[in-house]
Amino acid sequence: MGLFRTSLVAFILPVVAVAQEPAPEKAPVTEADGDKDKPAIEKLDGTRLRLGEITFDSKTREIRFPARVNMTEGLLEYLIVHEKGKVHESLFATAVSPTRLNVVFTLLRYQRSQELYATDGPAEHEAGTKFPDVPTEVKAGARVDLKVEWEDAGKTRAVPVNEWIAHAVTEKQMPSGPWVYGGSEISNGRYHAEATGDVAAIFLSSSAILNYPGKDNNDDEAWLPFPKRVPSVGTKVTLIITPHEGSKPSTTP
Repeated sequence: MGLFRTSLVAFILPVVAVAQEPAPEKAPVTEADGDKDKPAIEKLDGTRLRLGEITFDSKTREIRFPARVNMTEGLLEYLIVHEKGKVHESLFATAVSPTRLNVVFTLLRYQRSQELYATDGPAEHEAGTKFPDVPTEVKAGARVDLKVEWEDAGKTRAVPVNEWIAHAVTEKQMPSGPWVYGGSEISNGRYHAEATGDVAAIFLSSSAILNYPGKDNNDDEAWLPFPKRVPSVGTKVTLIITPHEGSKPSTTP
């Protein structure tokens, strides 16, 4: 626990301070906003810990947090947003603070790759946009798998989130594969993920903590909730993040 407490103090102070700056008009307000006390990590059992509603494992590096099904039809630009964010275009909505979620990523030493964040401005979706060169080992360390867990007829089920997303043209399931942890950005005294509520984006977003790296991630009309697979709006789910195969933690404390 000593390492986690030290890392938390070192990281949480500047990030929470950013989250508490006066928010721009219409910015989502999350559970981190207005906190005057530093969030505390609670030890659960073995290697499992909790920060607010987020539970995580210091050994397996698994992260779990609650959300709800937000859409069963319509175009998707996001996989997960804060419930006061862009809910009109996201499959899931959560009350969990993006700031706190990123703290957990940092404590578990996930490598942060900004390979999908444009280097020549915010227009990630335009032809000819330039992206940074990122070392292969960093790219590998930033890859994560995402699953959704829910109760179905009294049984607990879990599937990769990609299985709940369909291509609008081909009607095929989103290809299996990892998502990329980029960690969002900080500029003008604001942590973007907290200000926007963007947690995981399908349509590229430098504000999001996670991004989908596959084909058509620059097309905002490419993806839909998979018909008959996604349960009804409001269904409570748990989102589960784990390191992708071959992912190694950062060697930087």
